[in-house]
Amino acid sequence: MARRRFRARLPMAALTAVAVLSTLAASGPRVPEAAGLGPDKPTIRYTEYGIPHIIASDWAGLGTGYGYAVAKDNICTLADTYLMVNAQRSRYLGPDGKASPGERQNTTTNLNSDLYFQRMNDDRVVERLIDQPAPNGPEPEVKEAIRGYVQGYNRYLAETGVNNISDPACRGAAWVRPITELDVYRHAHAEIIMGTADVLLDGEVNAAPPGASAAPSAKAPSAKAPSPSPSPSPEETATKIRDALAVSRQQSMGSNALAVGSQGVSGGTGMLLANPHFPWQGKNRMWQSQLTIPGKANVSGASLLGFPAVNIGHNDDVAWTHTVATVAPFGLFDVQVDPLNPTKYLVDGTWQQMTSQQVGVDVRKPDGSLGQVTRTLWATRYGPITTSVLGNPLPWVVSAHAVRDVNMDNLRALNTWFHLDQAKDVNDVVNTLETTEGVPFFNTIATDRKGNALYADIQATPNITDAHAQSCLTMTGQLLFNQTLRLPNVPPVSIFDGKRSACDWPHDPNAVAPGLLDPHKQPRLIRSDFVGNANDSAWLANPAQPLSFPRVMGDTAAPRSLRTQELILTAQNRINGNDGLPGRGFTPENMRQLLFADNSRAADLALNATVSACQGAPFGLVLVDGNLVNVSEACPILAAWKDHDFTADSRGSWLFENYWFQLLGGQAIEKLPWRVPFDAKDPVHTPNSLDSGSSAVRDALARAVLALRNAGVPLNARLADIQKITRNGEQIPIHGAVSEVGVLNVVTPGLVDGKLDITFGSSFIQQVRFTAEGPPQTSSVLAYSQSANPNSPHYADQTKLFSAGQWVTERFTENDIAASPALEIKVLD
Repeated sequence: MARRRFRARLPMAALTAVAVLSTLAASGPRVPEAAGLGPDKPTIRYTEYGIPHIIASDWAGLGTGYGYAVAKDNICTLADTYLMVNAQRSRYLGPDGKASPGERQNTTTNLNSDLYFQRMNDDRVVERLIDQPAPNGPEPEVKEAIRGYVQGYNRYLAETGVNNISDPACRGAAWVRPITELDVYRHAHAEIIMGTADVLLDGEVNAAPPGASAAPSAKAPSAKAPSPSPSPSPEETATKIRDALAVSRQQSMGSNALAVGSQGVSGGTGMLLANPHFPWQGKNRMWQSQLTIPGKANVSGASLLGFPAVNIGHNDDVAWTHTVATVAPFGLFDVQVDPLNPTKYLVDGTWQQMTSQQVGVDVRKPDGSLGQVTRTLWATRYGPITTSVLGNPLPWVVSAHAVRDVNMDNLRALNTWFHLDQAKDVNDVVNTLETTEGVPFFNTIATDRKGNALYADIQATPNITDAHAQSCLTMTGQLLFNQTLRLPNVPPVSIFDGKRSACDWPHDPNAVAPGLLDPHKQPRLIRSDFVGNANDSAWLANPAQPLSFPRVMGDTAAPRSLRTQELILTAQNRINGNDGLPGRGFTPENMRQLLFADNSRAADLALNATVSACQGAPFGLVLVDGNLVNVSEACPILAAWKDHDFTADSRGSWLFENYWFQLLGGQAIEKLPWRVPFDAKDPVHTPNSLDSGSSAVRDALARAVLALRNAGVPLNARLADIQKITRNGEQIPIHGAVSEVGVLNVVTPGLVDGKLDITFGSSFIQQVRFTAEGPPQTSSVLAYSQSANPNSPHYADQTKLFSAGQWVTERFTENDIAASPALEIKVLD
């Protein structure tokens, strides 16, 4: 069966230079004197779509230009973030509003968020990290860049004035203020720990011993014995947490990445496709820029808002990206408590007293006056006590559970990205990852001018070797660890025996910091054909060379997600010339085309069987959930959907997506009624052959048909008529689909402030090709555009490009920048 049939696509965006300054070099970061740039004047050159190219003579100047430009585009989002990390949301916005401290949107209340961050601020967590020498503290150049960033941000705010901010989200708001360097470090730290926040924050700030309340109180807990209460079994606890983690993972960040080496590139030495699936709203939006210090650095790409560096991008010699990894950045410790004094816990046969901490935050009352809420928060030698994981209770009765977060002491990530921005080849990338261990919960995929393709899952990983896990996991911990290992994309979470101090994460002398896994034990692979990742574990970065690693980093010999299969097959078929496109090997044109083909691996595997099941329904009728559903209309619609794509004009794709969700029903993909089960010897092609005679298939189709009819959605609706977002009154169709259907271009629709939007999905997409000589050839598109300000001209311009399947040809050389017909120059005197 042919995997795809390609049809004509919309033409790529062509940005034609109308003028070239002959005095400029063809490439290289030389300051163009014609632009009036001096050595001590940070300068921002804006080209098409508001992309800033920032040039300065030092790191402080570079930070100044970055801070000014990013504030101009997104000051309300940034000011809101600084409000959060300073624990002042309840003061200005009230305690009951929603906050987004982690990966996802609106996961907790303002009050809980404030208590979480105020505890860290009271403990001076970030200040202590700033004061440490590198690599655990920021390097001098990082400090210079952040110092400059603060100056640039504050300069923009001073020039504009709070009351004149064009974004209505914060115009005139009392919480918009000049920032300090500490604000920026606190924000960076919040981003680094966000992999833990959504999961455990509420449980930490609401934890109270038996007989006490988490409500505002400064009283010590009673010493009387707690009232008996039923505790869930280890099996129940493990299953509930496992299922919650799986659902959370589906609703949070992800990514695809493909690095191609010299053997897989047509007309070049190396190529990279970066396709992070990040949030479209809030503090985790990405923002595009080029940062240049002549003779020192020249890097282009995107970063999370407020990071004066490039997190995903390229320089003259290396291109890299990140994908969310299958490493849990936290672990739990089960501590036995004294039934008569449950704030005492047992370690090595000795009772120890938990530490208590009074944490208070200002809260705006309904009448506008201010009050204060104070809570007593508890901690052990391992970390804070939590009484829930994603809302699932961990009762504090016979024992309590403490949290250790591998990233709580991590500001090293700032150093990591500072060095990645200056890497010369993939070996430099590996060295940076090993010597900083700062990447918080990401894989790194890279390629270089020399023709090497790198996959590396070298990050801040808990030092949990297989032997340590075997020795120290509790009964619930064993169940949870093993169950999460069997779920694609879900990190294995540990619960260790806290009664034994030996079960704490040990210090490895080869690691950068205590409690970290030796970076040399973490997987990496360099090849000349390809490597890739789509959020599964490192096992099949390239199926020709499966990797092994400690189990804490993910599973092996287990089913891959459909998106992982799609990524691998896309790479293999293009390199072998088996995908219906001309020639063999990747070019910039076919790499872009393959991503926006929006092909569904689920449809490749299951559509024909689904059509057969539909056609086999007696008289076209299926009885499901007490409803007699006529599915006959769906059969020809699905049969006609031959391209298996989720492009804007596709008909049948929305019906198939709804059917597929009904069929999955929250199960892992291998649980579906396949005739050929998963085979670890053929993980890219199994499971396959859906059983068309299964009642589950017919029932799922009937439920999808019924749901669409009840919603008033035609079964043959174009995707563009259903999946769209509104920007300033204009509805923009969005192509792509959710991860579960195996489409690389992931988009996840949802409600944002009561309106349909994309909550997660393709964000900063970049394609880079290196040749033996000359500058890299790059195109990109920032799916949600540069600015969150509805009054900005760059609020939806790239969103419309993304909708049309078009890309921006990057302007990387000084020649290209000067030739932009949209060129605007801002010199920061």
